[in-house]
Amino acid sequence: MLRQQINDALKSAMKEKDGRATSTLRLILAALKDRDIAARPKGNTDGLQDEEILGLLQSMIKQRRESITMYEKGGRMELAQQEAEEIGIIERFLPAQMNDDELNAAVDAVIQETGAQSIKEMGKVMGALKQKYAGQMDFSKAGAAVKDRLG
Repeated sequence: MLRQQINDALKSAMKEKDGRATSTLRLILAALKDRDIAARPKGNTDGLQDEEILGLLQSMIKQRRESITMYEKGGRMELAQQEAEEIGIIERFLPAQMNDDELNAAVDAVIQETGAQSIKEMGKVMGALKQKYAGQMDFSKAGAAVKDRLG
């Protein structure tokens, strides 16, 4: 379903002659195709599921945020602006992001569900968070919150 939304958005961007959206959506689809091909030897012939696509989109946003930081340090504001525009396009396909209070409540709930007691169980908690809240939270913030509670 998410894959179809991205394809439809690409067609719309091409009709509207929106160059930035067209190029960004083509990058997303190329990354999807790469991941689909990589998943074939593992027996996944149907392609990525929506939750895996959400993870891909989040990693693309993370890459762009890192690029923005580097461009700003280098005084390349036009490139930082371009990356920010791409983030806006990618975010259209993600569900609404949790605010800090919701993130903390979700972390507390998952820690309680998993019964995690120490930092050694952080991986179990993070795995559960990623499974339940794919595309809805910033997992770097969630990781810090989990570490704070378990550490």
